[in-house]
Order: sequence, then structure tokens, then C-alpha cells
Amino acid sequence: MVQLTDLQKKLLNDFQRNFPLTPQPYAEIATQLGVTEADVLQALQELNARQFISRIGAIIPPNQIGVSTLAAMAVPENELERVATQINQFNEVNHNYERENTLNLWFVIIANDTTHLENIIQSIEVKTGYDVLRFPLEKEFFIDLSFHLDLTNA
Repeated sequence: MVQLTDLQKKLLNDFQRNFPLTPQPYAEIATQLGVTEADVLQALQELNARQFISRIGAIIPPNQIGVSTLAAMAVPENELERVATQINQFNEVNHNYERENTLNLWFVIIANDTTHLENIIQSIEVKTGYDVLRFPLEKEFFIDLSFHLDLTNA
């Protein structure tokens, strides 16, 4: 059974939305929860180390700031880990995941402008030795990825 502190449970449930947009957001969260900023930071570090969270940051709709594209590659199974690691070294790569298909490595690239986007794609192709297929956004769908977690027994 997963054991979480009350603070960790509150952080997981209460701050998926309405994260404080202040110069010191963790201090603001601490004030709301009646703990110290150090307590909040430590709890978040523990959640990250235990892979309950992977990042804290804004979700910005595609192409509102800069440009982006969904990209895919066909990579031989024995090369997949190496290529994924190389792609993840680019700050412009938002996320990267394996799929069961000929096109088995998918990721999103976000760049300042179309020239920067194309330069990143070309750099990925040179570094990995594989072509990158582009799947630019044609129609936007919004999926709410916030979840209320029942953590009463956690």
C-alpha cells in the first residue's frame, strides 16, 4: 500500500488547478496549508523521487506561445532507448513516449518560431540518424487532465 503524508495528499489534490501565480508560489501554498515553504518543497521533492509527479508547470495551449508539432519516428527496438535519451536532451522536447507501431517513438517539440522548430527537427535527425515525421495540429481538442485522487487510505 502507498503511504503518503497528509501534506503530500493535499499537494496532489488541491494544486492541480489554481496554482498560485506569485513570485513565491510555494510560500503561498505553505501559508494556505499552514506549513512552512520548506515543508512544501520537501514534500514535492519526495513525490517527485517516488514518481508521483514528474513536473510542475503551466499547460499552455498549442501554438499560443511559439510553435509546436507532434513528431514521430520509426526506430528499431534495439535503438529505442538510445534515441529516446538523445531526443530528451533537447529542451524543446515536451514529452517523449513509445507506442506499439512502426512509428514507435512519439514526442512534441515546442520552439520559438518555425525556423527554430525546423532546426531542432534537423538536429534530432542528425543526432539520432533517423527521420522525424511531423504531424502539425489541425484541430485542437482539450482533455482535462486534472484528477481528484481518493487518498483516504494512501
